Amino acid sequence: MSRFLDALAGKPVDATPVWFMRQAGRYLPEYREVRKDRDFLTMVKTPEIAAEITLQPIRRFDLDAAVIYSDLLPPLQTMGLGLHFEKGVGPVIENPINTTKDVDLLATPPASETLMYTPEAIKLVKAELEPKGIPVLGFAGAPFTLAAYAIEGGGSKKYEKTRVFMYREPAAWRRLMEKLVTVAGSFLTEQAKAGADALQVFDSWAGALSRYDYERYAAPYTKQLIEIAQKTGKPVVHFTTGTAGHLDAVAAAGGDAIGVDSGPTLTEASERVGGKPLQGNLDPYLLQAPWRELKAQADRVLAEAPATGHVFNTGHGLVPATPPDAVARLTDYVHEVTAR
Repeated sequence: MSRFLDALAGKPVDATPVWFMRQAGRYLPEYREVRKDRDFLTMVKTPEIAAEITLQPIRRFDLDAAVIYSDLLPPLQTMGLGLHFEKGVGPVIENPINTTKDVDLLATPPASETLMYTPEAIKLVKAELEPKGIPVLGFAGAPFTLAAYAIEGGGSKKYEKTRVFMYREPAAWRRLMEKLVTVAGSFLTEQAKAGADALQVFDSWAGALSRYDYERYAAPYTKQLIEIAQKTGKPVVHFTTGTAGHLDAVAAAGGDAIGVDSGPTLTEASERVGGKPLQGNLDPYLLQAPWRELKAQADRVLAEAPATGHVFNTGHGLVPATPPDAVARLTDYVHEVTAR
């Protein structure tokens, strides 16, 4: 077993494991070199390129897990929604869901027919990392977050269209969420079959909902998705943002470990999730701060963390301005200060 997998299982480890969301990405000069003449989706859909990008931070830093280079949204493409990424804007859904008929026209093809580029990339990464004992993490979007992108047509601040659709068309909402569970569940299953050692479910926009609406309109479907993922025998991390006030409801929706954003302290989080293993939760912008501040806040996170069952991570993905030297120094520091 690895530190990372042991921590997810709540077992004692020789030092706190470290990985970072978006550790493979735009802050690395070697990534920018690969990216300069390529489209984002082309990179995600070319297994050799996705594998190379996944491995870049592992070669550079002493990280305890590799997260496959992918994205939450390609499964929506397989359902019949047009998708492209616009510079300075982000993802754009070309034919967003507006009506109940739009929901009924969505397909639910198995990932084995439509999304195999990510499992193929996992196989390539696994071949290099398995001899080194470094686990590979696969992931997918939670149904609510995928639905929000599909209805809003991209990112949003208030998720007004999504919430209004949810309230006005509860039956269509249920059909949409069930389709998303099917597609995302199939995708996670194929990643596990390809060799992913753990799986993460990202509900990035769950914080847009009140506790009541989360429990009514989102959590039941996340629970279904996590149960499908757990049937693979792999541990599942359930990550949400903006849910500090109802992390107990998030934990009730499932997951072997709970990913925590930078909002609550890990002490609070641990109480709310009933002692489940935690992953998190340093503010990613701290990696641009002076070392004295970064070190102090890393110490604070470690002091708040449970004695066993903690994976050190950021509360959201690393940003493009992150200095690689800060990632290296922080990773080494966490290992050094928690060595037991």
